[in-house]
Amino acid sequence: MVFSRLLAILFALSGLALGGGGIWLVALGGSWFYLLLGAALLVTTILLWRGDRRALWCYAITLVVALAWSVWEVGFDWWQLAPRGDWLVILGILLVLPWSVRSLNRYAASGGWPALAGALALSVIVAGIAMFTPSHDIAGTLPDSTMTSNAALGNRAVPAGDWQAYGRDNYGQRYSPLDQLTPENVAKLDVAWTFHTGDVRGESDPTETTYEVTPLKVGNSLFLCTPHNLIIALDAETGAQLWTFDPNLNEPPKNQTQHLTCRGVSYDAPSATSPAGDCAARIFAPTADARLIALSAATGKVCPGFGGDDGTVDLWQNMPNVKPGSYYSTSPPVITDRVIVVGGAVNDNVSTSETSGVIRAFDKFTGDLVWNWDSLNPDQTAPLPAGQTYSVNSPNSWSVSSYDPALHLIYVPMGNQPPDQYGANRSPAAEKYSSSIVALNADTGAVAWVFQGTHHDLWDMDVPAQPSLVDLTIAGVTVPALVAPTKQGEIFVLNRQTGEPILPVTEEAVPQGAVAGDTTAPTQPKSALSFKPEPLTEASMWGITPFDQLACRIAFRSLRYEGRFTPPSEQGSIVYPGNFGAFNWGAVAVDPVRQAVFAMPVYLAFTSTLIPRDNAEERVVTSPDSPPFNENYGAPYAAKMGAFLSPLGLPCQAPPWGYVAGADLRTGDIVYRHVNGTIQDLSPVPLPIKMGVPGIGGPIITRGGVAFLSGTLDYYVRAYDVTNGNQLWQARLPAGGQATPMSYWSDASQRQFVLVVAGGHGSTGTEAGDSIIAYALPK
Repeated sequence: MVFSRLLAILFALSGLALGGGGIWLVALGGSWFYLLLGAALLVTTILLWRGDRRALWCYAITLVVALAWSVWEVGFDWWQLAPRGDWLVILGILLVLPWSVRSLNRYAASGGWPALAGALALSVIVAGIAMFTPSHDIAGTLPDSTMTSNAALGNRAVPAGDWQAYGRDNYGQRYSPLDQLTPENVAKLDVAWTFHTGDVRGESDPTETTYEVTPLKVGNSLFLCTPHNLIIALDAETGAQLWTFDPNLNEPPKNQTQHLTCRGVSYDAPSATSPAGDCAARIFAPTADARLIALSAATGKVCPGFGGDDGTVDLWQNMPNVKPGSYYSTSPPVITDRVIVVGGAVNDNVSTSETSGVIRAFDKFTGDLVWNWDSLNPDQTAPLPAGQTYSVNSPNSWSVSSYDPALHLIYVPMGNQPPDQYGANRSPAAEKYSSSIVALNADTGAVAWVFQGTHHDLWDMDVPAQPSLVDLTIAGVTVPALVAPTKQGEIFVLNRQTGEPILPVTEEAVPQGAVAGDTTAPTQPKSALSFKPEPLTEASMWGITPFDQLACRIAFRSLRYEGRFTPPSEQGSIVYPGNFGAFNWGAVAVDPVRQAVFAMPVYLAFTSTLIPRDNAEERVVTSPDSPPFNENYGAPYAAKMGAFLSPLGLPCQAPPWGYVAGADLRTGDIVYRHVNGTIQDLSPVPLPIKMGVPGIGGPIITRGGVAFLSGTLDYYVRAYDVTNGNQLWQARLPAGGQATPMSYWSDASQRQFVLVVAGGHGSTGTEAGDSIIAYALPK
């Protein structure tokens, strides 16, 4: 009797929690199931307390009904079924134990043990079926080739064994023409060498201190930067340090700096007009304190004459509202035959009076300003005279641009004008160029065309990634294409000469009703090649038990959500995909031979709650010792934003949250999609269970038919078969690998290397480190 009463207390607590939460959920218009389940548990509680063996029958029926309802709601999806039934099965196991049954003396003749045992057995059978029922993968194969092998391999000026720009070359395909590594031998990859930069995130650094760098390889040398802008050159065969340059950053206060990030440096090859001596080949490095520095690729010493004797251009020149830490160039600039083109990030959603997001082109030899393109003053591209300043708070470009030397166009991915969540006061120019791709003439900065990815952006849906340039063969005609992945999951495929869509783009009606004073665009563009997620429903909510899943259901019903592009609200809105993005700065990899794309789509919901401001200065959503993210000084609302999480800190939406996928760029068909990544480094118990985890960073493709990716939030670099997306190999990393790998050839050992950066990413909470790791086949 004592045991049955202890068990009754456990059932009672469960019933009260689920029944009470169920009443709340029903009041919000949600499912009645949890209310009824709570009631059934309380009935079982009464029977247990009385020592009545009919409790076994009651709970057996409850378990079978719960199982039937769960399968009806989510099918045989293991990760969805588990939270609906795990606690109920645990209760059933406790109840079916012999000493539990023996303590139930009343109505002993009613039996019930076989019924409950049968219900538990049925639950195990359903769970087994679900575990082996693939419900999220799409199987398929990309073509081996759609054109002659050398037809569109990008910039022939870049030797096959080099990686001379962030995306290998200014086309940004992230495609290596090397083919030593194949699906047949890639599993033999091993560590060739490891280098430690010595730059590890410190206690005084901002949270978003990140290793996002993709190193360059030129000749026998590698070039890379660290979060504190150390520039390092290594021997490509051995990893031995050749030189290092420390810019001695002027670091602003921690509570003003949002990022310490360097995605890479830029290389300028020697030419007939290059300076003589050591500075014939140069490395250009932007810094977190708004400088652009020219270095000798051979020695690492500054190149006098670029901007002055110190080889430095001050990026604060002609900028309004100068405040250290509020402007920095986190991405490598684009270099043409004449100029070096620099964008920059401004502090995100701090105020309506941030500095300018101007794009500037400097003479790559002298550092003199050649042109400037200010998105709020787009027609005035002549260099701004001394004493004048660019427009305040103009949309900026914080990511990586691309360049087509034949068309002489630079393709700039644009961010949104701050604040992201409120757009009532935006000018026509801000509305036109925010969250767009802008093609600029490389000589003059004049706008050739603009394509907008998100109209009247209220969700921080910047165009986050470097556009990839590739020539597609469609209906027998070669078309110059641009491939642009976006945070909302679209991959726009445009004619890069005109900006017109190659794959159809339609305008979809979206939810309406912004906060007072603001408006909402009636439609948003959708590409024929779209990784747009299925809309969330109450049934999509998740947890590891029925209790936190119920809490997520209540949160879902309490927030505003009408699908993608639900406007921010004072009530709180669900933004899905969230501003983490289905795609982010890691972009996608484009195979110019297969005419295909390899991608890592991520699906993670966020919430956006607008909080009215009483005045323009007071902090509303952040503490005084942290950067003022989303305070939106000068706007009528601050914004409280973050991932949509359960009380246990887990995503409220059901997994998978991350995939790898392959798509045909000519048709827009998603050919395959596979769940990617484990929870090994995300759960209290390090279990390598494949669940499909988020990631940030991008993939690369090699001509040998292998793709590489290290950006998932578990600490692995993985290789995949480009043809079908199947995983071929993985290696454990010492820290988070949230950067895009690269591949190169070493003449010294006649081997193809894959280079991975494992330094962690502060925003995602992955382990910090400072490792540069090279993999190759054994000698």
